[in-house]
Amino acid sequence: MNLIRQNRWVALLIGVILVCFSAICLLLQIEEKQAIGKLYKQVGINGTEIHSFKPLLMYTIEDERPFHVLGNNQQLVTKQQEVASTSVKSIDSKKVVTEKVEQINKSTEVNSRLNPPKALFFTRTQMLSQNEKEHSTWQYTVSDKELLLLRKIVMAEAEGEPYQGKVAVANVVLNRLRSANFPKTIHKVIYQKYQFSPVANGRLDRVKPSDDTIHAVNEALNGHKAVSDDTYYFLSLKLADDLTVHNTRTFSKTIGNHSFYK
Repeated sequence: MNLIRQNRWVALLIGVILVCFSAICLLLQIEEKQAIGKLYKQVGINGTEIHSFKPLLMYTIEDERPFHVLGNNQQLVTKQQEVASTSVKSIDSKKVVTEKVEQINKSTEVNSRLNPPKALFFTRTQMLSQNEKEHSTWQYTVSDKELLLLRKIVMAEAEGEPYQGKVAVANVVLNRLRSANFPKTIHKVIYQKYQFSPVANGRLDRVKPSDDTIHAVNEALNGHKAVSDDTYYFLSLKLADDLTVHNTRTFSKTIGNHSFYK
């Protein structure tokens, strides 16, 4: 103390040093707060803003860099995350339900096409599906005997042919039923002279329709078309003895071993 009293300039120097030290400590505290402030980030979840002082490590969705959230708001964050998770699950659930409904609708549509209708619907130029019946100009009631007869002629004519070939043979019979140039019943169309060889050689009476044939006929009756509505003839160029149709009619397409003509 005597030294300080005797040397006032030394006391002044010590005071300056203490002031500088205090200023440096203050600056360090400010810089630390600014650095911490950069780590803190305002968070918005479903419109709720969360401010932070006690850090809780989280990640941003956009860049996956860590930031801190107020520890006291942890319950709010958890609740918001549960709500968000529930929303996502709800959306996924609705999507699954929608997909199942679509699958059921498609399955129902396919199954309906595999069931034979009781009535067929026509216009002057085409056969209509069951959903288009309001546009028909006339309709035809299919008896159980005619349904079996149609399946047997398709089986007899196209047993070794691909599925679409079976549908096409059924289409030809139904196209003739619609046309004014052919008989007006399925029975008469099939038994018309010199038209279907299995009728003449007796094969028609011997065959038993396979499941594949039954489905193909049912689909044709429900409006599925493997050939166009103006297709009235078919033959196998490998097996046919009479090629009059091939030489006189307009070729449409080939399915399996059968060539179809308008």
